[in-house]
Amino acid sequence: MHRMDIATYFTPGHEDELRGLYAYPENLSQPWMRVNFVSSIDGCVSVDGVSHGLGTPADKSVFGILRELCDVVVVGAGTARAENYGGVQISDAARARRKAGGLAPVPPILVVSAHASIDPESRLLRDTEIPPILVVGSAADSAAISALRSVGAQVEVTDSPNVSSGDIDRALSARKLRRVLCEGGPSLFGQLIEDNAVDELCITTSPQLVGSKVGRISLSPNAMPTSMRPAHILGDSDGTILTRWVRQQPRR
Repeated sequence: MHRMDIATYFTPGHEDELRGLYAYPENLSQPWMRVNFVSSIDGCVSVDGVSHGLGTPADKSVFGILRELCDVVVVGAGTARAENYGGVQISDAARARRKAGGLAPVPPILVVSAHASIDPESRLLRDTEIPPILVVGSAADSAAISALRSVGAQVEVTDSPNVSSGDIDRALSARKLRRVLCEGGPSLFGQLIEDNAVDELCITTSPQLVGSKVGRISLSPNAMPTSMRPAHILGDSDGTILTRWVRQQPRR
């Protein structure tokens, strides 16, 4: 397990070492579900409805690295709306590194929305280089699906009214998107836990107390205890703590 001063590793010349700490396993044959969250010390997942209020410089840097390393960003529709998601932004230098590593220049966003409740005029569709992938339930409104497809969205309709973790996995596997970065929200994360579909969690603990009635980072009707081990623990001088947790036993 690695412990280090993250401030040191964010000085010029050390970024590659940090990318190495967050590298996905090699030779993946199936999607690897990495989940990323930020939380306050007292467990709040957002401030005034968005996670930006919990962000720190170290968290922002790791957030960018995680997006640089992935094949696809997965997010629930509620989080996409609340956080005003657009397409992933990748710098020229990061694009070059992705290309050298055999990745597409920009990862697409896959949105999970049982009811296809995404505005065709939203940033998700209008402010992006890569059309998003939407996985929607069988009961989703056909007019909404048509409207989303008309502006470029790739819409996958499941066989049931809800979107299961298996449906997400199949949509990813069909496109050979194996380095997965899930950015929430809590209901989607809870579903993934309940379905035994999480391979690792990257979590930033923001050095502040928030209070309020905001929920925790995962919510589900049933418990599914899953043993994890710390792959590394990083600390910044401002009190930010970043940890990477990997499941003890492979899920497959």
